[in-house]
Amino acid sequence: MKTLLNKDQLSITLQRLAHQLVENHLSFKNTVIIGIQPRGVLLSERIAGLVQKITRNKHIDHGTLDITFYRDDVQSRDIHVPADTNIPFTIEGRHVILVDDVLYTGRTIRSAMDALIDFGRPERVELLALIDRRFSRELPIQPDYIGHTVDTILTQKVKVYWEEKDGKDEVVLIDKV
Repeated sequence: MKTLLNKDQLSITLQRLAHQLVENHLSFKNTVIIGIQPRGVLLSERIAGLVQKITRNKHIDHGTLDITFYRDDVQSRDIHVPADTNIPFTIEGRHVILVDDVLYTGRTIRSAMDALIDFGRPERVELLALIDRRFSRELPIQPDYIGHTVDTILTQKVKVYWEEKDGKDEVVLIDKV
C-alpha cells in the first residue's frame, strides 16, 4: 500500500479544487454540484462546503445522484442496492458539476450523464474527479477538474478514505494481487 495523498495533502487539494470552481463559476448562482453515489457524495459535500465558505454564499445548490439502474453492468454484477438521489432543484439550463472520487474507465460518468438527463437539460456538464487514473479509460471521458493524477496498472486499486465514513482522510494505492 502506498499513500498518494495524506490528510494535509488531501486538504490542500480540496481547497485548490474549490478555488478553481469559484474561479470558473464565480457566485454559483447558475451552477449546481452533484455527487455521484456512493463515494462521490462525500467529496461533493466537502467541495460544496468549501465553495460556500469561499463565495460567502449562504446556500450552494448541491445534490446526490444514484446511477445503479443506469450502469451497463447492472445485470452482470452482484446485486446493487440503490442509494438516494436527491436533486431538490432544477438543472434545466444550469451548469452542473458532476463529482466523483476516482475516475477509472469512464463508465460511471457515462451512467451518471444518462441519469442526469432524466432531471432536465443542463446548459453544461463538467466533471470533477479527485483522482484520475488516466491510462485506464475505456470511454472518451476526461475530467475538467483533477485533484491528482496517478498512473496505475490493472492489479492496482485507488482507495479514498473519508473521515466521515472511514475515520481518516487519505488516498492510497493498493496492490490487489
